[in-house]
Amino acid sequence: MIGAQENGVTDFFDSGLWLVIRNLSVFFVAVFWLATAYWVYKDARRRIEDPWLVAMAAVLGLVPPFVGPIIYLFFRPPEYLEDVRERELEIKAMEDRLSRRNLYCPVCRAEVEAGFLVCPVCTTRLKQACVRCGAPLEALWQMCPHCATPVGPTLPAIDDTLTGLEATRRISESQ
Repeated sequence: MIGAQENGVTDFFDSGLWLVIRNLSVFFVAVFWLATAYWVYKDARRRIEDPWLVAMAAVLGLVPPFVGPIIYLFFRPPEYLEDVRERELEIKAMEDRLSRRNLYCPVCRAEVEAGFLVCPVCTTRLKQACVRCGAPLEALWQMCPHCATPVGPTLPAIDDTLTGLEATRRISESQ
């Protein structure tokens, strides 16, 4: 009985079916190996600028079969060259935008210049004018840098507002 089983196993390994299975398996393993090496080459071309390093990565993908691509995965650059260039362009565009420092009206979002006192589109008051020389003043300035005149309060003081409200109330009560 054991001899019959051994004979059946040896018959299987000596058969043409086993030869086809073995040859197809070797073919698919070789195709998979070459496909992983090609993937390493294509990926290295997208991530590495230096052609010598790309060639070394391709050799690494070929020489130790199936281990080379895994080693390459550990040491490959984290970004594609295209992504690096795109990020650098975006940063440069942001820097250009910030360096231009366009000013906009807070109400209508129209572009205004730094010297405008009012928005030319919606007539919103943007800056206070100096009482002596008429130069536009920034909101936080305490003194005009052009003529050295002290800047008065831009908003009415709370006492002035309360006094005005009391006067309005007295007038309305007297009527």
